[in-house]
Amino acid sequence: MVLKAIIFDFDGTIADTERDGHRVAFNLAFEEFELDWYWHIHQYAKLLKVNGGEERIQHYIDELPPRLIMGLKTTLAQDLYAIKTKHYLNMLAQSDGIPFRPGILRIIKEAKHKGIKLAIATSSTEINVIALLKNRLGTEASSWFDVIATSNQVSNKKPEPDVYKYVLQALELRPEDCIAIEDSEYGLKAAIGAGIKTLITFNDYTSQEDFKGAVAVLPHLGEIEQPIDTLANLKMSKNMVDCELLEYWCCSNP
Repeated sequence: MVLKAIIFDFDGTIADTERDGHRVAFNLAFEEFELDWYWHIHQYAKLLKVNGGEERIQHYIDELPPRLIMGLKTTLAQDLYAIKTKHYLNMLAQSDGIPFRPGILRIIKEAKHKGIKLAIATSSTEINVIALLKNRLGTEASSWFDVIATSNQVSNKKPEPDVYKYVLQALELRPEDCIAIEDSEYGLKAAIGAGIKTLITFNDYTSQEDFKGAVAVLPHLGEIEQPIDTLANLKMSKNMVDCELLEYWCCSNP
């Protein structure tokens, strides 16, 4: 067996978009609507348990005291999310944008060179995904990936496996031909639910989640100047994740 495809989650996996990207954009939207709401860093960590931006706003509204909900438009969550997206895209359009996490671009380039297919499976929206990819990879960014599956293509978001099943069907591959790279417990459940072995690269928001069932749990994919010490604990001779190591995790049965 050989590794035929790498399937990436997006927010938190390809780039740390949550804390200094989406959270900031939500707060700018609240300010534009003249709401005295502000999502602090630690508060946002709890809100991330709700998957999907519009759903996150609606959950926050539903948790407010009844006296604060009176008079709010029924479409407020939808309206806020539209403005939040505008602010987020403006942030991505800036020259520095939001950088990829360590090792992401290296793995993408190596996989393309070796003929391994690349895909994205995310609960984010297509417009958010394409905007960040264009900022990092240029105008032909979407052509780097064989499939980009977002919340626009499926009915149920993670932890349901719908988006991964969609990717498998689009790639015309079996689960055992692929490996997923995720950052969260919900993402792990979604990938495993589709039968795909999964590597976790956690971040500040997800480091304490339950990753039982992952092939490995690492802080990132590593770079020459930013090696991964914890790979030694897994009895690996490497200090970075590469396609050879991904293929081992995908195709071996230790």
